[in-house]
Amino acid sequence: MKKRVVITGLGVAAPNGVGIPAFTHALQNGISGIRHDAQLEELQFSCQIAGQPQISEELKAQYFTELELRGLNSTGILYGVIAGMEAWNNAGLPINENPDWDSGAIFGAGTSGIDKFRESIYKIDELQIRKLGSTVVAQTMNSGVSAYLGGKIGLGNQVTTNSSACTTGAEAILMAYDRIQSGQAKRILAGSTSDSGPYIWGGFDALRVCSSKFNDKPEEGSRPMSASAAGFVPGSGAGAFVIEDLEAAQERGAVIYAEILGGNINSGGQRDGGTMTAPNSIAVQRCIKTAIENAGISADEIDAINGHLTATTKDSLEIENWTKALGRNGADFPYINSLKSLTGHCLSASGSVESVAAVLQLHEEFLFGNINCSDLHPEIAALIDPSKVLLKTIKFNPKIIAKASFGFGDVNACILFKKFEN
Repeated sequence: MKKRVVITGLGVAAPNGVGIPAFTHALQNGISGIRHDAQLEELQFSCQIAGQPQISEELKAQYFTELELRGLNSTGILYGVIAGMEAWNNAGLPINENPDWDSGAIFGAGTSGIDKFRESIYKIDELQIRKLGSTVVAQTMNSGVSAYLGGKIGLGNQVTTNSSACTTGAEAILMAYDRIQSGQAKRILAGSTSDSGPYIWGGFDALRVCSSKFNDKPEEGSRPMSASAAGFVPGSGAGAFVIEDLEAAQERGAVIYAEILGGNINSGGQRDGGTMTAPNSIAVQRCIKTAIENAGISADEIDAINGHLTATTKDSLEIENWTKALGRNGADFPYINSLKSLTGHCLSASGSVESVAAVLQLHEEFLFGNINCSDLHPEIAALIDPSKVLLKTIKFNPKIIAKASFGFGDVNACILFKKFEN
């Protein structure tokens, strides 16, 4: 019999809310975190709006020592530690004096400390190598975020960082699920983070895939599934979970936010229409179907989908892939939403931040609305009943939500979250 795996802690640093209470409030009230970015304007980016968590000095001081903060300019580590520590505290778990051999971390990142890299290159070029500081390695190694979290909590099980573009967060959750299922850990702090700023976002701006038509109206810029979608809005942040063996969770009387039924990760191999930037539709459909099989449910049991849906030309294709994978369309299609309308595309953090939103919908019994989608794309309206694309938050009691993430390199992940029932 398969072990049951549950979520006992949540943490988030999102553009529209840092901390679970603020983020939940933003979801329920359609509050956007997309703002004008003066630095992007100064650098003459086409897209001059972005979603970036607002972190106060007081909040930093809660999680980092004065010494740590002195040389810290890796936003990815900052967001990841804040979200990860919130999830750990939220789960009611202690900071360990000795290594906790049963607890680990799988916390993904796209890059780490790109601003620190830039600062270091200038110092090296100016022959100031001794002025680099003692934290350069920890801030710039990709596994910096999991290393910081492992040290702050005292984790003695696997502590690692995965990286698979926009699929990173969903992949981390499924890797944690697998490790607990196999009995190699009782709990894993799982999630992902993404750095902020022009050195992360510049490449996408150069690819002309970012929204440039709404620089004077930032909150209207991210428009998943809309006929007037004009590219994605870059974002950043982190999402985190304590994922735990059900027995271990019940033994300590933990609050259980949701159950992870299973999922699937695959790749389209950049074949059959799949490229570095475009999905292989067969692989996407196969990923969703296999995730449903792995979860031991039928496609008819899915009440809602939290899509990848980036506000690019691929949104219609994603909906078509869902209809084919589920064998459901028109009025039979589940409700579907995209967090990117409220946060922009948080890149390597997107899967984890969006999964936090999916789990909150199960636990708090609502579905958040898709802002900026009153003009639903006609290709989508031809596939599913427009009423399934909610424009405003509704009270709803979903039992099962499917979450998918699709990333650069033609990689895919799909997770099935269920409202917990003892």
